[in-house]
Amino acid sequence: MPHRPWPLVAMAALGALAALAAGAPTMAAERIARITVQAGKRDRIDTPVSAALPDLGSVTTPPRMEEITAGGAVPVPAQVETGSPPRLCWILAGKTPAGGKRVYDVWHVQADLAGAAGVEARAAKDGVEIVSGKALILRYHGSPVTPPAGVDQKFARGAYIHPACTPSGLIVTEDFPPDHLHQRGIWMSWTKTEFDGRHPDFWNLGGATGAIRAAGTPSLIQGPVFAGFVARHEWLDLAAPGGEKVILNETCQVRVWQVGGPGGGYWLWDLASTQRCASAAPLKLPKYHYGGLGYRGPPPWLKQVSMLTSEGKTRKDGNETKGRWCDVSGPLGDKAAGVLVMGHPQNFRHPEPLRLNPQQPQICFAPSQEGDWAIEPGKDYVWRYRFCIHDGAIKADEADRLWADFGDPPAVRIEK
Repeated sequence: MPHRPWPLVAMAALGALAALAAGAPTMAAERIARITVQAGKRDRIDTPVSAALPDLGSVTTPPRMEEITAGGAVPVPAQVETGSPPRLCWILAGKTPAGGKRVYDVWHVQADLAGAAGVEARAAKDGVEIVSGKALILRYHGSPVTPPAGVDQKFARGAYIHPACTPSGLIVTEDFPPDHLHQRGIWMSWTKTEFDGRHPDFWNLGGATGAIRAAGTPSLIQGPVFAGFVARHEWLDLAAPGGEKVILNETCQVRVWQVGGPGGGYWLWDLASTQRCASAAPLKLPKYHYGGLGYRGPPPWLKQVSMLTSEGKTRKDGNETKGRWCDVSGPLGDKAAGVLVMGHPQNFRHPEPLRLNPQQPQICFAPSQEGDWAIEPGKDYVWRYRFCIHDGAIKADEADRLWADFGDPPAVRIEK
């Protein structure tokens, strides 16, 4: 179950040269690598891709990336995530048909970041906002959000995302829904647990037995390929003798890709949760029908909402079935919108069991449905999800294509 998360160190941003003629000729520079990308059996459209490139070293000066085309070398925005080894990220721009390939060169020539504006992460009150110009894509709340008037303070919580918005500005999440005050936008929580003989519940806040608290200030990520943040959370046992006790340390990473937008009718972003025991004791998770990654839709969807899974299941027959993805959509005024949530193949018990709430516009990727398990000390447990926040409806074949970009990405070959 443990697997390598995204690197947690700072990201180094790269961009293409605005005018190649002003720089040294490409062939005068040293080539780091030639990269060939094979689309495979599916069409690829604006697909995020990455490649491990040990020769990038410490990345003190961003290298230049070019696509080799019949018309010559074309600059390509790229971004490095430093780590061991460093990885180069870029977008397979436009359509690459099934069976097709794209070829790129990476050079030891500094790239020019001018004109690389797009999706941006910025510090906000008690959290982070990801924006594109004046348009809000999502807001992450680190510190606990104060409940509305008349609501018990025990329902205050942070470490969640709300709102999440479509490119046209429609809000597709809900905060403090009166019927379930603990369902908060997009969040990660376990429900039925056991730790040192106690049973902290991190999902249902009414019992005040468990809580998730932000630890420190989130780190922002900027670049021409994606923007995002890294936040750290502490999972607390509130009923521990002598006062609250940290059970889990979590690192939450969000990256919003520079694709889609108003012209494409969608935003595409990834969330990764890395959880590790904070002590020598495990966190046991008995079999239960919900708990994990949660999503709550907006108020109008209480009256009308559609749910569809990768296996063709709906709200009527999809609860406690498994799926690679689940789309939740419905009307918002005179328009429509939806949220496609995709699970990664390396997630525990993938394809994951799903909770499709029969009363509320709410779903959960719930691994505990399949039986008892535990988060054991000394191991990292990583869950990765991709979100497509879309205006209008999305068809099953389009959802399959988007999931394949995430779960079965194009093959990358690297040579000197």
